Amino acid sequence: MQLKTLIKPLLLASILASSYHAVAQTKVIFNANGYTPLYKGEVQQFSTLVIKNGKVVKLGGEALKNSFPDAKLIDAHGNTLLPGLIDAHGHVIGLGDNLSQLDVRGAKSVKDVTSKLEEFAKDKQGWIIGRGWNQELWSDTRFPTAKDLDKIVNDRPVVLSRVDSHAIWVNSKALELAGITATTKAPEGGEIIKDEFGNPTGVFVDKAEALITKHMPAPSKDDISNSLDAAGKHLLSLGITSTHDAGIDKTTWQVYKERGDLGNLPLRIVAMLSGASPDLEEMLKAGRYHDKNDFMEIRSVKVYADGALGSRGAALIEEYADRAGHHGLMLETQQKLESIFTQSFKSGFSANTHAIGDKANKVVLDAYQNVFKKTGGILLRNRIEHAQIVTPDDIPRFKTLKIIPSMQPVHATSDMHMAEQRLTDKQLSGAYAWQTFLKQGSVVAAGSDYPVELANPFDGLYSAITRMDHNKLPENGWRASEVLSREDALRAFTLGGAYAAHQEFKVGSLEQGKWADFILIDKDYFKVPVEEIYNTHVLQTWIAGKLKYEKEVSGKR
Repeated sequence: MQLKTLIKPLLLASILASSYHAVAQTKVIFNANGYTPLYKGEVQQFSTLVIKNGKVVKLGGEALKNSFPDAKLIDAHGNTLLPGLIDAHGHVIGLGDNLSQLDVRGAKSVKDVTSKLEEFAKDKQGWIIGRGWNQELWSDTRFPTAKDLDKIVNDRPVVLSRVDSHAIWVNSKALELAGITATTKAPEGGEIIKDEFGNPTGVFVDKAEALITKHMPAPSKDDISNSLDAAGKHLLSLGITSTHDAGIDKTTWQVYKERGDLGNLPLRIVAMLSGASPDLEEMLKAGRYHDKNDFMEIRSVKVYADGALGSRGAALIEEYADRAGHHGLMLETQQKLESIFTQSFKSGFSANTHAIGDKANKVVLDAYQNVFKKTGGILLRNRIEHAQIVTPDDIPRFKTLKIIPSMQPVHATSDMHMAEQRLTDKQLSGAYAWQTFLKQGSVVAAGSDYPVELANPFDGLYSAITRMDHNKLPENGWRASEVLSREDALRAFTLGGAYAAHQEFKVGSLEQGKWADFILIDKDYFKVPVEEIYNTHVLQTWIAGKLKYEKEVSGKR
C-alpha cells in the first residue's frame, strides 16, 4: 500500500520535471521576417526571437542566435512572424457548435437553405439546429416563414439562427412544441413576426427567441468541452492565440474553470459572464478567475442593450429608413443597465455592453456615467461591444468615460449595402468610426464576432485597412475616412485586445518578459498588395513558446 502511494507522486514529479525541462529550454527562432507592435507605439522589425520558460527574452538580428549556443534553433525559413492575433469579441462555444450544426451561411435564397436542410436532416435525429441565414442576400428580402421549412422537415423541430444571432427561424413543429399561437405575446425587448392575420410566421427577434430556445435540450459539460476543443483547433489554424468570449452561461463557466485548473485549454480565453444569466449573482460572488499561465481570465460581464441592424433590432434615435415608425429594440431599460453595472462593479468585474444602434450607445453611455458617479468603476476598462452606429456627439464620451470601443472591422464590409438601406446619411455619420475613435485617443480592440462572421482575422485586417469587399468594392472604400493603416489595424488585433483584457503587459506584442505567442504566415503583411491580405495563410501558431498548430503542406508537415 505504501509503495503504491509513493509511485503516483514520484511519477507526477517525473512528468512535471520533464515538462518543465521542455518548457525551460531556450529556443531561438531565426531567419524570420519579424514585426511586432510595441507598447510605446512603434513597430519593431527583427529576424531572431529568443524564448525561455515560454516568454520572450530578446529580439534582434541574425547574430543574436550566436549568443545562445545551447539553445534549440528553429529556422523560420524567411517567413513573416507576427505576434499571436487576439480576437476581442467572439463566441467560442457557438463557433464549436456551429462546426457540427447546419451551416447555411451565404445561402442566396430560401431554396438554398431548404436544400441544405434536406441533406443535413437525413442523418439527424431530434432537434435540428443551424445558423447563418441572411434574408438581405436574397432577391426577396422579406423574412422567411415556418411553412418554408415544413416542406422539408415537419416531424421534428427546426431552429435556424440568423447570421447575427438576433433572430431565429423555426418550423411549425417547433411552434407547436413551444405552444406558440396567435395570442402569444412577445416579451419586452423582443418581437414575434406575424402575418396580416396576426398569426406567428416562424421568426422570433431578440428576446422573443427565448420562447422557443428554452425548450431546446441543454448541452452537457462534455458537449461544451467538445465544442471548446473544436473551436480552439479552428482558431489556432487562423493564427488566433487569444480570444475574448462574449457571454458565457453557468455550465460553460464551470467547464472553463475546470479546464483552466487542469491546464488543458487549447488557447487563451478571456471570458465574460452573461449578464442575462439567472446565475449571474452566484458567478459574481465566486470572484474573478485566472489560471497561473494566463490561459483563462474571467473578470467581466457581457450585457445586451439592443439587437442587431440586420434584423432591425438595433435601437435607433430616429426611425429606420426602410421601416417607417420602427426604432428597433432596447433589450434592457437604462435603469436595468445601471443595476447590472452596479452589481458588476461592486464585485470587481467590468461591464462589456453590446450596443449597435445610436440610441443604444447613448443610453449605455448615460448608464455608465450615472453609475460611475454613484459607485465608481470608471477604471475597470469597461467596454461597448460593436459601437457600430454612434452619433458624432457621443463618440467623444467614450474617451471621457474611458470606455473601450470593442469593434469588428468586417461588420462594416458585411453591413455596408444593408446599412445604406436601413439608415439615413445622418444616421451613418458616426458609423463604424474606427479612425475617429483612434484619433481621439481611444483604444480600439478588434475582433470578428465569430460565428456571426467568419473567424479569420485576416478578413478583419483587410476590412480595417480598405473598407472594401473582396472584389475591391466600393472603389477607395466605403466611408473611406475611417480606414486604418496596416500598423493601426495590427495593433487593434493585438495590443488593443490585450489592453481591453488588462493583459497588455502579458500578451499582444513580442516584448521582453511577455508570453511568446506568435505566428508564422506565408505573406509579408506590411508589404504585399492589400488585396492579398485576406488570402494570408497561417503556417504555424505558437503559444508560450510551444507549437500549437502547423499547416500541412503537400502531404508533409
